[in-house]
Amino acid sequence: MTETIFPHERQQQIIRILENQQRATVAELSRIFAISEVTVRKDLADLAARRLIMRTHSGAVLAKASPWEMAFEVREGLQAAEKQRIGNCAAMVKDGETIALDSSTTALYMARHLKDFHQLTVVTNGIRIALELSGRSGFTVLMPGGTLRSEAYSLVGAWGESILRQIHIQKAFVGAKGFTLDEGLTDVNSEEIKLKRAIVEAAKEVIALIDHSKWEQVTFATFCPLERINTIITDTGAPQDVVANVRRAGGNVILV
Repeated sequence: MTETIFPHERQQQIIRILENQQRATVAELSRIFAISEVTVRKDLADLAARRLIMRTHSGAVLAKASPWEMAFEVREGLQAAEKQRIGNCAAMVKDGETIALDSSTTALYMARHLKDFHQLTVVTNGIRIALELSGRSGFTVLMPGGTLRSEAYSLVGAWGESILRQIHIQKAFVGAKGFTLDEGLTDVNSEEIKLKRAIVEAAKEVIALIDHSKWEQVTFATFCPLERINTIITDTGAPQDVVANVRRAGGNVILV
């Protein structure tokens, strides 16, 4: 690797290294990226300030919520530029619609672009999303009840699922931990999966918000098969052969 890489790209790669090997030293990262240890320390300081990593005496470890699921703050900072573009594209909804946003970080990026609407009903189990939209004139925010999951700042459980069965949703916008043609959209937490399935079942149209890192990944269980997805909004880093296969299967893929 060379110093021509942009700092934010290098920092994302540092996160991936920590995901793969749990920890890394300043000296090791200096060798990998061919940069000075001073530059590495600046990168680590920035990542630590954003609560994406925890500093150690000689390097850093990833700030994980559990062995199976990264903390929301960590995921929010990954592929941030791509999620920004995906969220901006996904915000092309219509006044008067009832839409659903799951608790994914990409859906949060979308919520930040929902500011030019006069009448919109948003159903979400994401606490961060509800807070983002609270107080906006003309917005009605509905939150299904349930148990708080601090890892995702979300509400899950049977209460929320039963409420979703009573709501007519025009469009559901959902993120995922993985996507393949055979398995569709997958996620890692069983309670979150049940809630996502309820959102998908309640919606007339399902829009998947997945950056390139989610393609060709399979996690714990499927919550939405390929044939139920109306549109996939992703970034240009998505594998072009798989994108072509989705389109051949009749799926709509938007690259941003």
